[in-house]
Amino acid sequence: MSRAALCSDRVLLNDWHVIADLTNLSPDKPFHTRLLGVDLTVHCRGRYNKEIVRDDTGREINSAKRYGFLWACLGTPERDIVFVPEAEEPDRYLVTGGSIAVRSSGLRAVENFLDMGHLPFVHPGYLGEEPHTEVAPYNVRVTEADEVLATECKFYQPFASPSAKDGFLVNYIYKVVRPYTVALYKSNSVHKDRLDTITLFVQPVDEENCIAHPFLCYVKDGTGEAAVRCFMQLIFAQDKPILENQLPKRLPLDPRAETPIRADAVSVYYRRWLRDRSVSYGAIPARL
Repeated sequence: MSRAALCSDRVLLNDWHVIADLTNLSPDKPFHTRLLGVDLTVHCRGRYNKEIVRDDTGREINSAKRYGFLWACLGTPERDIVFVPEAEEPDRYLVTGGSIAVRSSGLRAVENFLDMGHLPFVHPGYLGEEPHTEVAPYNVRVTEADEVLATECKFYQPFASPSAKDGFLVNYIYKVVRPYTVALYKSNSVHKDRLDTITLFVQPVDEENCIAHPFLCYVKDGTGEAAVRCFMQLIFAQDKPILENQLPKRLPLDPRAETPIRADAVSVYYRRWLRDRSVSYGAIPARL
């Protein structure tokens, strides 16, 4: 891998990040990846022991396994791995959605995940369709837990999930949990009083490249895990070229850099939230 700028953001260095789907690791050969500009090698010592080593220093770093992923922290963890309560509910499919490399800042990937306005144009026939293109007003706030929360989001979707039989007005809730972690809660197509959960763990490879690791907690509705995974991969495959063609590749944090519209309220909060927490890796900082 080519040399990349290293991260100096304490909030990122001392946090946990997904670096691999456990199904992609083999005891027969090391696994190579990069996190925040640091090249890493994963050694599998038997079935349960995974050792993560920095290539530049040879030092072992903090590691953990949860939700079917391998996690790493380059510094000293200041808080636990993100908690996904839906993963503890026995009537859900728990599915890792694959590890998708994207030539774009991980912050761009999070913001794209938050964007309802693109659904009918990038995912026609699935998550949206014309003439249902208007994003109705919704509420956004920063919670006491210091998370960006968007509620009362509604959007018509003709094929909201692999179990959908017809289109309906889907309820959405978005929650930005960490700078590179975002969760979506949406109406299940069969059990419409319950919400499926998609958590996107974005691995910042460097400032202009990332790997998206979706974690799907779907209410069991007869579709099966394979159908859930395939649907997620289909949707992300549609997003990937759009993300990779966005310029600049890093996310501008200056409010004057890009002109938002009403539908972008959650993105405006997200960028402000990043600025307030001194997150600069993968971003173009705001001018003073």
